[in-house]
Amino acid sequence: MEATINTSPLYKAAGVDIDAGEALVDAIKPLAASTRRKGADASLGGFGALFDLKAAGFTDPILVSSTDGVGTKLKIAIETGRHDGVGIDLVAMVVNDILVQGAEPLFFLDYYATGKLDVEVAKNVIAGIAEGCRQAGCALTGGETAEMPGMYAAKDYDLAGFAVGAAERGRLLPRDVQPGDVLLGLASSGVHSNGFSLVRKVIADNGLSFESPAPFDTAKPLAEILMVPTRIYVKSCMPLVRDGRIKAMAHITGGGLVDNVPRVLPDGTKAVIDAKSWTMPPVFKWLKAAGRISDAEMARAFNCGIGLVVAVAADQADAVHSALQAAGETVSRIGRIEALADKSAEPVTEVVNMAEAWN
Repeated sequence: MEATINTSPLYKAAGVDIDAGEALVDAIKPLAASTRRKGADASLGGFGALFDLKAAGFTDPILVSSTDGVGTKLKIAIETGRHDGVGIDLVAMVVNDILVQGAEPLFFLDYYATGKLDVEVAKNVIAGIAEGCRQAGCALTGGETAEMPGMYAAKDYDLAGFAVGAAERGRLLPRDVQPGDVLLGLASSGVHSNGFSLVRKVIADNGLSFESPAPFDTAKPLAEILMVPTRIYVKSCMPLVRDGRIKAMAHITGGGLVDNVPRVLPDGTKAVIDAKSWTMPPVFKWLKAAGRISDAEMARAFNCGIGLVVAVAADQADAVHSALQAAGETVSRIGRIEALADKSAEPVTEVVNMAEAWN
């Protein structure tokens, strides 16, 4: 006599629908498969994921890992039903951090937690994760979906991402950054995934909603502009990293230009960045004016239009600038590295001409 599975409704009545979870896994298997790359087959369903570094072309690799989330940008996604881009945001926040260490992102895993699993919403989010992985050239090798009634409101969800990359030994960044090096700024696609608690406060304080016409572009609702996904810089920058033409990179996330650039500089140096060297996008100018945000706070809370800062030798600056533009980036020469009087002092960033450029 064949055994039968007890399909008791008690667990579902408690708020956890196992059938919905299995339906989601089936729905996203083709999405994961679309991210296959050398070293990983990106198939789901096992207890763990495997990656073959040798098959990916590495001989003596150093592994680099990173994890991150999307923050309160998710509140806008949830309230407006715009779920398709936050998966790209999640991947971008992680793989860009791996990139700036000179490593190639290899595989990615996600964590999706919700109060009540909506298969269609979750599928849309994970479709965005798969798209982000394709943009970054890394495989989506697994993840976890957690339905947690009582921990989250029914429609709320949260995301976390984790990725591993690799670089050959001796090729990690930063390296050999020194006074005289040039700083190139790669344009952001918008607000990216930082500062959204302040963004939401500015919107509320001005009596607007996410669906209100954007005061700086009335043909579009605010949500459409704010939800543009974070730009992924991997494919444009990795060839230059491999060629040894990039000395350092800084991903401009929380802390802005002021706090992120010094993370890749040696003691005794400072980054001098000229705010007049690029045009601040309208969304940031509106946030600054509507929120009465000071220049100094803008430079720490937002990317202000620069999503990635690249340090190169002065004699390589023009060639790297051209190569990045040819790869599809919008590039500005935004500053330089200078020496501090105290050679043992911690590195800093000085952003000049903010008042003139941003007001």
